[in-house]
Amino acid sequence: MKRRDFIFNISLLIFLNLLIKPFWILGIDVEVQNQVGAESYGLYFALFNFTILFNMLLDMGITNYNSRNIAQNTQLLSKHLSHILTLKFSLGILYFIVTLIAALIVGYQGYQLKLLLWMSLNQFLNALILYLRSNVSALLKFKTDSFLSVIDKVIMVILCSILLWGNTSTSAFKIEWFIASQTLAYLITALLALFIVLRNSGAFRLYWNFSFFKVLLKRSFPFAILYLLMACYNRFDSVMLERLLPEGVGAYQAGIYASAFRLLDAVVMIAYLFSVILLPLFSKMLKNRENIVPIVESAFQLLFYYSTTVVVLLIFNAEAIFSFLYDHHVAESVRVFPILITCLIPISMIYIFGTLLTAYGSLRLLNITSLLGIFVNIGINFFLIPHLHARGAAIASLSTQTIVAISQIYLAFRALHIPLRKKICLSCVFYITLLIPIAYGVSYYWDEKVWVALLIGGVLSFILAFFTQLLPFSFIRELVVDKLKQTTAARRSR
Repeated sequence: MKRRDFIFNISLLIFLNLLIKPFWILGIDVEVQNQVGAESYGLYFALFNFTILFNMLLDMGITNYNSRNIAQNTQLLSKHLSHILTLKFSLGILYFIVTLIAALIVGYQGYQLKLLLWMSLNQFLNALILYLRSNVSALLKFKTDSFLSVIDKVIMVILCSILLWGNTSTSAFKIEWFIASQTLAYLITALLALFIVLRNSGAFRLYWNFSFFKVLLKRSFPFAILYLLMACYNRFDSVMLERLLPEGVGAYQAGIYASAFRLLDAVVMIAYLFSVILLPLFSKMLKNRENIVPIVESAFQLLFYYSTTVVVLLIFNAEAIFSFLYDHHVAESVRVFPILITCLIPISMIYIFGTLLTAYGSLRLLNITSLLGIFVNIGINFFLIPHLHARGAAIASLSTQTIVAISQIYLAFRALHIPLRKKICLSCVFYITLLIPIAYGVSYYWDEKVWVALLIGGVLSFILAFFTQLLPFSFIRELVVDKLKQTTAARRSR
């Protein structure tokens, strides 16, 4: 794939997600927390992250392995689909059992277990959707996958909007309604994704093939270990907050952490979308021995620009943003937010270089870096949470993501012999050096009009990115001019 096509596909994916997901996270999700309160939402957030800890059992690394394998061997889709779907449902049963036992061990009971079981069902449906989408992206049908990536959120936005603002009930909004809306949205999306996959693979039937399962799980096991380790160091924070602190205090602090994490979750979505395209793309290019350096450099420049710009602009406007979004605990959330949002930068780098190492097959190295991340995360959390509460968890998260990102960047450059271009490094330094005073000046001048400050800051940062050559003008030429030429040539050939 040429760099032009990569930029076009990632632009479409980002555009569709920007239409829907920010409103879901900053509109629906925020309003749910405002209506149910920090303690109730904090319990939901802790339980949600608890269910993610065992997601490895739902997938066992199959999705990432499948994306890489089908991208390199598209003829295997029909053969593998029936077997893998059977295995996915079997793993779903195992996941429910293990999650329930673990919940009982750590002390969840009654109402907490009820919520946990419904959220476990949502995790199963979401894992099924991701597997089905991995087939679509592995076939390099990135446009179709782009639309699939937002369908569930479109349905959730409609359902939750009716429940939140439609005056459908005289009682206050309940967190159970929020969870049920997710269940229905995931179910509809899974059925749609299955229909699309079947159009490319043909009919399927569920049947047990132990020999196939054994081979598949053996090949995907390194991916499963990687997923488990990453889930642990990414999701331990809120669970440890809720469990290490006294009852009530822990849930409240988890709610404060969730309010700050929500913005990180909203903006990290863009970085994640890069990995959705990059994994099958890198896998295909590495198999065909194509030069991956232009794609790696383009992805790095785009994500470095995006992550640093978002971090700087949001930090300087944090108090105004949180005052607009939340009704309670604004001051506490603002103290946590600058630390947590900075995680966007190392996470973005992980989505590039970790994905590259995955496509290359360096699972052992990735597992080592993730294991290091777990030790760092748990150690810092145990030390800081009792003293700093949510801020301590945020410091642990930033430390962990930074160490993992640096490790994976080093390993990727070493394993794939990627040249370090001084021009790109200097552009990054110049850009961030000039961006900080510009963002501070804009936020200071428009301190009472936060959305104006963000808009003007975004426009100026875009201009600055081209001025410092962080985003070369060739990006625009390849995306717009070359695409127009390609379309014109295609029409003439008809």
